[in-house]
Amino acid sequence: MTIQKSVLQLSVQEERIRKRVWAAVSKFSGVTSIAMDDKTGKMTLVGEVDVSRIAKKLRKICNAELVSVEVVKPSEKKPEPEKPAPAKPAEIVVPVTHFNYPYQYHSSYTNSYYQPYQNYRVVVEEPNTCVIM
Repeated sequence: MTIQKSVLQLSVQEERIRKRVWAAVSKFSGVTSIAMDDKTGKMTLVGEVDVSRIAKKLRKICNAELVSVEVVKPSEKKPEPEKPAPAKPAEIVVPVTHFNYPYQYHSSYTNSYYQPYQNYRVVVEEPNTCVIM
């Protein structure tokens, strides 16, 4: 189904009926926009909907007539030219020496276990051992 712009002429005199019309139309799937002119009583619907079903539903609430139905052509968007990527600054590589920072990783920490409440550590000599406490 294609996107359509439909105009319906409604006879709405009370605010209560106007709210019921808005609620009934907004429940239909495929409605993308609803506009209503209170002075003339015209309601404009845009979307992929069956207008005859909407008019039939609105006739139960108030007098509704179908004025016009137009097929909306999708707007052709021009492709935007690609923007050149900003130049990346050159990376500076600094060689890392042993313990530049106080909390740097050291390979001797791989086989160690720290006790959470005391200031000593147990170094496990075998890498595949299992300790259950």
